[in-house]
This record gives sequence, structure tokens and C-alpha cells, in this order.
Amino acid sequence: MAVIYHPTPIGFARIEDEGDHILSLTVAESIGEDATGFSVMSILAAKQLDEYFAGERKVFDFPFQQKGTEFQQEVWKNLSNIGYGESISYAQLSKRMNNPLAIRAIASANGKNNMWIVVPCHRVIGSDGSLTGYAGGLWRKQYLLELEARIMGIGQTRLF
Repeated sequence: MAVIYHPTPIGFARIEDEGDHILSLTVAESIGEDATGFSVMSILAAKQLDEYFAGERKVFDFPFQQKGTEFQQEVWKNLSNIGYGESISYAQLSKRMNNPLAIRAIASANGKNNMWIVVPCHRVIGSDGSLTGYAGGLWRKQYLLELEARIMGIGQTRLF
């Protein structure tokens, strides 16, 4: 297992891998003491993150596997189907999942996502269009949404 901290425009990406797949990719304010060194998989993930921030990558294709319940896995799969530059509300996501009463449970599973940017939980916003909770901080969520909008050429580059 390897843990690295890779600089991004909005903090350090903490990348943890288990040889043949990434276990988690989260955001950190600084480099942690648990860094162990690079692996082929962590270098691949870091490279794809750099491409994302440069506007050259919209989909990540390195292998990853995060641990969670069957319901959490379903939520994360549905998050992965939200297109680059698109945003939807928790209510819309619950309807997509044919589970319109599970908004809070979906929001909770969204908050437990350990694949920052790769499983795009930042693309879920409030029903009124406002930014809602984000483990990395709302300013990072806004940055990511504005980056994708700018790359896609969607209207104004300042959304919120």
C-alpha cells in the first residue's frame, strides 16, 4: 500500500492505493505524515488529476475501489453518471435512483465518498441551485464547478 500527497490548485490530493487499484483519493490542506512513497498506480492517478485541472480530462479511467454498503455503492455509481460540467440536486439524484424519499440517505452516502473528483459528488447542489455541504469545503466545490463550466464553455464562468 502507498500513500502520496499530490499538489493541486485547491489543496493536496491524498492518494492511497493498494497495488492494482486506488482505495481513496481525498483532499487535504497539507502533506500528512502518513506519506509512504509513490507507486505506479498513485502516479497514474496523480497524472490524471493534473490532466483534469488542466482541462484535458473529463473522465478518470484508473482502477479504484472504495469500501461502502450496497446503498452507498449505488449512490456512488449514480454520482459517476453525472456528466462533466453538469450539476443536479439531491432531489433529482433521488429520482434518477427511483428512490425519491431517500434524499437524506443519498446526501449521507454522498458525504462518505472517498474518491474526490473521480466520483463527482461536487456536482450535486441544492434544489434552489445553491451550494450545499462538501467535505472539502464549499469554496473547493465552487472552484470545481466553475472549472468544469469554463472548460465546457457553459455561460458565465462564475456560477455562484
